[in-house]
Amino acid sequence: MALWGGRFKEKASVQFKKFNDSLPVDYRMAVQDIVGSIAWAGALNQVGVLSDDEVARLESALLELKASVEENPKQILLSDAEDIHSWVEVQLIEKTGDLGKKLHTGRSRNDQVATDLKLWCKETGGELLIALVNLQQALMNLADRESNTVLPGYTHLQRAQPVTFGHWCLAYVEMFDRDIGRLKDSLYRLDVSPLGSGALAGTAYPIDRDKLAHNLGFRAATLNSLDAVSDRDHVIELLSTASISMMHLSRFAEDLIFYNSGEAGFVEMSDLVSSGSSLMPQKKNPDACELIRGKAGRVFGSLTGMLTTMKALALAYNKDMQEDKEGLFDALDTWQECMEMATLVVEGLKVNSARTLAAAQQGYANATELADYLVSKDIPFREAHHIVGEVVLAAIDKGVPLEDLTLTQLQAFSDKIEQDVYQHLSIESTLDKREALGGTSRSQVQKAIAQMQKGQTVQTDILNEQVVGAPGKQQTKLALKQVQQRLNAQKAEAFSVRRARMSDIDKIHQQVAYWADKGEILSRTRENIIHDIQNFVVAEVEGQVVGCASLYIYEPGLAEIRSIVVDDSWHGQGQGQALTQYLLEFAHMMELETIIVLTYIPDYFTKLGFSTIDKSTLADYIIEDSELSPNRHPEDEIAMAYQVCRVAS
Repeated sequence: MALWGGRFKEKASVQFKKFNDSLPVDYRMAVQDIVGSIAWAGALNQVGVLSDDEVARLESALLELKASVEENPKQILLSDAEDIHSWVEVQLIEKTGDLGKKLHTGRSRNDQVATDLKLWCKETGGELLIALVNLQQALMNLADRESNTVLPGYTHLQRAQPVTFGHWCLAYVEMFDRDIGRLKDSLYRLDVSPLGSGALAGTAYPIDRDKLAHNLGFRAATLNSLDAVSDRDHVIELLSTASISMMHLSRFAEDLIFYNSGEAGFVEMSDLVSSGSSLMPQKKNPDACELIRGKAGRVFGSLTGMLTTMKALALAYNKDMQEDKEGLFDALDTWQECMEMATLVVEGLKVNSARTLAAAQQGYANATELADYLVSKDIPFREAHHIVGEVVLAAIDKGVPLEDLTLTQLQAFSDKIEQDVYQHLSIESTLDKREALGGTSRSQVQKAIAQMQKGQTVQTDILNEQVVGAPGKQQTKLALKQVQQRLNAQKAEAFSVRRARMSDIDKIHQQVAYWADKGEILSRTRENIIHDIQNFVVAEVEGQVVGCASLYIYEPGLAEIRSIVVDDSWHGQGQGQALTQYLLEFAHMMELETIIVLTYIPDYFTKLGFSTIDKSTLADYIIEDSELSPNRHPEDEIAMAYQVCRVAS
C-alpha cells in the first residue's frame, strides 16, 4: 500500500515502483520508526487528537510489532510496501483497524524519516564508540606487552631512529582517540529531534516538541522546520568520521603488512586472521589487513557520493535524499567490521623481538645521537650534522655500523670525539634519551600505558618526574598509565555517562533517597542536590537515568566521590564503574591530585585503582562532613584514595 494515491488516476509502473521503493534499505530502521510512532501517539494525545484509550491501543499494537521485528527483522522484506513507514502503518492498521489511520495526523514522512535516521545513528554511534574503545584497549595491551621491544622507526620507508613497539602501538591509540572525539562531536550535533517539523513548514497542531524530543531521548528539538527535514549533515559527518578512521585503520594495516613480510619478519599474524594460497603451500597471507586497507576506499566512496548528492539540493526535502541511507549503512557496517577485525589482529599478533632489534641496529639509526654528542661538545648542530654525514659515508664504505668504528677512525672527523662516545651510540641510549612528553623512551611508553591501565595507581616517584613523554623505559610506563586513564573515561562515555542537568534532579533525589533509606549512603536533600548539581554525573540508558555519582571538592588537589548509586535492575552491568571512571577523568582535567571515598565495599574500589588509607589521616572536617550510616558500625567504613595521574610541567 502506498501512503499517497488519491491524486493519481493510474498506478505506478512496476519498473518505477522498484526504482522508487526504499524498503530493501530502510527496513533496518523499523524499530526506530515504531519508537517514533509511539512517541508521536503520545504527543497527539496531549493535544486532544487521540484519546487515552486510543493511545493505549496504538501503543500496545506498536510494542507487539516492535517485539516481532526484533525477533525477525527480515520478515519486512517479504512485503511490497514502498518504505518502512508504509510497512509499519499497514501493520498497525491490520492490528487496530481505522485507528491506525489516525496516527499520521500532523506528521510527514519527511520529518518521520529524518527522526528515524537520527535515532538509528544515535544507537549505532554507541556501538561504534565501544568498537573504537575495544580496539584501543587491544593496542594498549599489546603496547604493555611489547613496551621494551626495540623497533626500527621509519621516515620515507627508510630506517630512521629506533623506537619501541609499544610506542608504535600508542601512535595508533592516539589516532583512534581523535576518531572517538570526532564521533562524539557528530553524535552531539545530531542529537536534536526533527519530529513535528511536518513536510517542511511545521505541524499545524500545538505539539510540545521539546517534550517530544526528550521522550525520544534527544537533548532538544530542532529550531527550523525547513532545515530539519532537509538536513543530512549528520550523515556526512558520520561518513567523514568513518572515512578518517578507516584511513587510520588502513595505515595500521599497511604497517603490519610490511612488518609481516618476509623481508622484514618483525611480526607474525595469527592463523585466525590469515589465509593461504591455493597453489603455493608455504604462503600465509595477511588477508585481514589487506581487506581493511581495501575497504577504506569503499567508505571514502560513500562520503564522496553523499557530498555529491547534497551539493545542489534546493530546500527543502528532495527524493535525492533517499540515497542517504544505503551508503551510510554500508560505510558504518564496514567501519565497525574493520575495527573488530583489527582488534582480532592485534590480540593474536606475535612480535619477533630479535628481528626488530637487529633491524634497528642497522641503517645508522644512531647517527642523530652522534650529532647530539658533538653538540654537547660545543659544536654547532649544523656543523655536527655535516661531520656525522661524513662519518656515515665512511662507515658505509667500510661496511660497518658507527659503533664499530675505532676511536682513531672517529677522531679523524673531529678531535672532540672521546672514548665516552660509545655509550651514546647504543640502542639503549638512543631510546632512553627520548624522555620528553610523547617520546619513545621505554619509561615514557610505560607512563602512557599506566595511565590507561584499569585500577593502577600512580606512583609518587613517577608523579614527581620533571620530564615525561619520550620513548625511554621510565617515560613509557607513565605514558601508558595516562592513556589508560583516558581510555577508562572513553569507556564510561560509551556507557552514556554524562554531566547532570537540572532536569535530572528529581531522578537523582529519588535514587539517593532510596539507597539512603537502606543505609548504604548518606541522605541528601533535594535543595542540596540542586545546589550541587554541577558536580553530579549520571548514567543514562535509552533516555532513562539509571545511576548517579558526585564529586565533592574539599580543597585544591583533594576531592571525594559521593553518592554512587545505580538502580537495582542495572546492577552488575558496569554503570557504577563507568560513573567512577568518568569522575576520575574529570578530576584529572580539574588538576586534582587525590580522590578519596569513604565506603563499606572496599573490594569494589580496589578494582578501580583505589588503595586503603588510614582513616585517621583525614582532616577532621572531612570526617565531620561524612556522617556514619545508622545501620553500620563505624569500623565498617573504610577510607580509600586514588592518586590522579598528572603530568608534571
